[in-house]
Amino acid sequence: MNSKADKYSIETVNESIYDHPKYYDLVFGADCAAEVKFILGCSDQYMQRPPKKFFEPACGTGRLLYALAKRGHNVAGLDLNPKAVDFCNARFDRHGVEAKAFVADMSDFRVPHRHDIAFNTINSFRHLQTEKAAREHLSCMGQAIRVGGLYLLGVHLTPTEVAPSETESWSARRGHLSINTHMWTKERKKGSRIERFGIQFDVHSPTKSFRIVDELVLRSYKPRQMDRLITSSGCWENVATYNFSYQLDDPIEVDAATEDVVYVLRRTRD
Repeated sequence: MNSKADKYSIETVNESIYDHPKYYDLVFGADCAAEVKFILGCSDQYMQRPPKKFFEPACGTGRLLYALAKRGHNVAGLDLNPKAVDFCNARFDRHGVEAKAFVADMSDFRVPHRHDIAFNTINSFRHLQTEKAAREHLSCMGQAIRVGGLYLLGVHLTPTEVAPSETESWSARRGHLSINTHMWTKERKKGSRIERFGIQFDVHSPTKSFRIVDELVLRSYKPRQMDRLITSSGCWENVATYNFSYQLDDPIEVDAATEDVVYVLRRTRD
């Protein structure tokens, strides 16, 4: 006879959240409208001409690219995960969008033509675990964006004057599918600047419930470390900073207590 604990236990699978693009798309889709509004607002405020071509490194399921394509914009993106890229391109095909995402490493790629504006809003940049990879990414992005164009780079910084956030939880629902997400800190290695986070999706539908558990390995950045990286790139200047509320009329000053930052980087020269 099953115990009470067994009765309410949930099946758990240890798999990459990126291998489940349908669930990933739901979990991280809540801010899509605000992000698109922010991207277009930054182009109006910080560019001298309207953007026509949009590019997203680490585009995942392409939720932002598709939202921009629906507005008539030319879009393209890349991601390291083939399942995410297939999901993205299938959505483009399903809705008649003439765009393609491609599989590539965001620290080692080239595009056939330059774009006007790029964005990486939800911390994916921190998957690059070395300074060399981070520099190579900014160099690749410099090749991908025209002079005067923008790169909107979202980064969760490590504050130095307050304790960093250790957990985060949120929920998302689409139709009969709901997902509760929980993320927590497992380890912070100050010397190597490597941080490990646990993340789980509790997935619920009318026919099944189960849990996906994964570990994210990310590189940490204090405010000064991020400033040095941008300056050392030689082709980007930081023209504004915002937090993850994406309020264009409310830029922020990054200090030692700041965590969530979107850097508005402008391409300066070839």
